Amino acid sequence: MQSHLETQAAFRAALNNAELPPGITAVGDLDRRFSVYRNTVAHSLSEALGQRFPSVARIVGDAFFKAVAQIFVTAHPPRSPVLHTYGDAFPAFLASFPPAATLPYLPDVARIELLRGEAYHAADADPMPADTCAAQISADPDNAVLSLHPSLRVFVSDSYPAVSIWAMNQPGGAAVPPPPDAEAALIFRRGDNAAVLKIDPDAARIVAALIGGAPLGAACQDVAPDIAASAFSTLLQHGLIIGLSQAKESGTHD
Repeated sequence: MQSHLETQAAFRAALNNAELPPGITAVGDLDRRFSVYRNTVAHSLSEALGQRFPSVARIVGDAFFKAVAQIFVTAHPPRSPVLHTYGDAFPAFLASFPPAATLPYLPDVARIELLRGEAYHAADADPMPADTCAAQISADPDNAVLSLHPSLRVFVSDSYPAVSIWAMNQPGGAAVPPPPDAEAALIFRRGDNAAVLKIDPDAARIVAALIGGAPLGAACQDVAPDIAASAFSTLLQHGLIIGLSQAKESGTHD
């Protein structure tokens, strides 16, 4: 007799193949009833992908998106019961999906939408008052360690103007030719929305280093001063700094 966990595993596996899971019973045509359930699950997962990656769906069109979603759902069954987290592997899947090769920026657009979902569902926190933050940093800016808002995410494309392409495919987005250069953005929750704020790629890398715990001086050391100032000003302006501490200088002892 199968254990409960073995039964669950067999049931999950049967959702992606034509076989019935062992041990299940039902009134009526069991094959037909389970097939209806299997199709309902697949449809629900495809719909969840469409809700999480609406710009991707708009770029490729409904028919293409439904087809790629069906393939993805079969290859990537959910690992969590939380439906809004489904699709974490979708950007990487698109990057290796041959029919999408003519749209090489598509995985980056999907990454933006993935990060927007993460930002929207992240924890909340109160911003640090700007005057307090500025005063504390001025005492020792190089060793200042910033605590940033839990919803803050950093997007950097290596090759494509993905932020502009994403913006063009929003409701009411202007259909203008995107710039030729690769783009970056800060993504964070603002009210009941997840904002996408295009910034200089070097400024985005500063913020990524700060999120990783680097002191301000180390995060900015290889970047032009005006870009470093712009990165800090952007964080302050949008209430993304929630705390500040000082890193211990190298070589000091308690």
